[in-house]
Amino acid sequence: MIKNLTNVRGIKCWGAHTGIKSLRRDLAIIYSEVPASAAAVFTQNQVVAAPVILSKKHIKNGKAQAIVINAGNANAANGKQGMEGAEAMVNTLAEELGIDKELVLVASTGVIGEPFPTQEIVAGIKENVSKLTSKSQAGSFAANAILTTDTFAKEGFIEFEVDGYEVNMGGIAKGSGMIHPNMATMLAFVVTDVAIDPELLQKTVKEAVNKSFNMISIDGDTSTNDMVVVLANGKASNTELKKKSDIGFKNFSKKLEEMMMHLAKQIVSDGEGASKFIEYEIVHAPDEEYASKMIRAISTSSLVKTAMFGRDPNWGRIISAAGNAGLPFDYEKVSLFMGSDEKIILVLENGVPAEFDRNFMKKLLRESHIKIKIDLHNGKGSSIGWGTDLTTDYVLFNSVYTT
Repeated sequence: MIKNLTNVRGIKCWGAHTGIKSLRRDLAIIYSEVPASAAAVFTQNQVVAAPVILSKKHIKNGKAQAIVINAGNANAANGKQGMEGAEAMVNTLAEELGIDKELVLVASTGVIGEPFPTQEIVAGIKENVSKLTSKSQAGSFAANAILTTDTFAKEGFIEFEVDGYEVNMGGIAKGSGMIHPNMATMLAFVVTDVAIDPELLQKTVKEAVNKSFNMISIDGDTSTNDMVVVLANGKASNTELKKKSDIGFKNFSKKLEEMMMHLAKQIVSDGEGASKFIEYEIVHAPDEEYASKMIRAISTSSLVKTAMFGRDPNWGRIISAAGNAGLPFDYEKVSLFMGSDEKIILVLENGVPAEFDRNFMKKLLRESHIKIKIDLHNGKGSSIGWGTDLTTDYVLFNSVYTT
């Protein structure tokens, strides 16, 4: 069986059906046998769901031991009832596990503004804590239990070494709509058995999120609930990583980034109604931050998205979106390439339109994986981001989301 969360030392999971959703598992629990270093990044939306508020409070000390997640109800904009529901989830799991409630994080995903089914979820937690296990199927159950409109579970697992010690890392994620840079209706949970200082872990997680989850866009909407959490329980027995210069830190940082990119790409590939996975690359920019900001402007452009849906090689929309990024931009220096994963074609060279076969380009744009590359000829910075097209299916799906 494919390795997942439960192949990380000291991690147990379960995913269950409590009745919030009619046909799918809707409650996930991730548990570390020992308190772990914990780090997280949360939504930047000003409307914040109750579980996000509570988890922010609990993770301040850099420690956590368990995460409980429900799907089918976002527990957002529910006022006092919503906060009481989030607290009930935390308190119930802490009591059942015999740990401090401050060591429990909580997450929710689903429809905003629906009354929170606290009683059903609390009953589900009590019923399923005893089923926590390190068996591989439990990791898959958990990955499936956090889904909403997703069509498949997003999972990943990596084995690597830190200072000669074998380290395991597993991750799960959900998300297919309301996905936008600075995260969105997406949740991601990564567990690893490396030993690392909480403060260093937080810095590393933030950097990895900026290169992964913050570089994806499906529809330009940032949600109320997004959350990326990493638990590192130290079971690998390596000497605790305390600073970036420590032996093994560079490899850990690289692998965490790889894990998050893997999960982020899975989210994009499952975009609601999407028919194309688009990779955007900018090279020779003034710096990485500049390149990333420009990619976000292009990947969220409705005109660029619709052009890709229609297989229209209208590179002018791409250049226009780049010019709307709020950055100094000299398009007369720019070279632009478009095409598929297998072949990209120069369509603009140093600001001058290049000759290319439009019919052949349309053929390339029929592929499910599209690539757009921009060379700014203006520095050594670069960045990569991912997005989708904007289809009629997306519009139809989201026009009747709650009905």
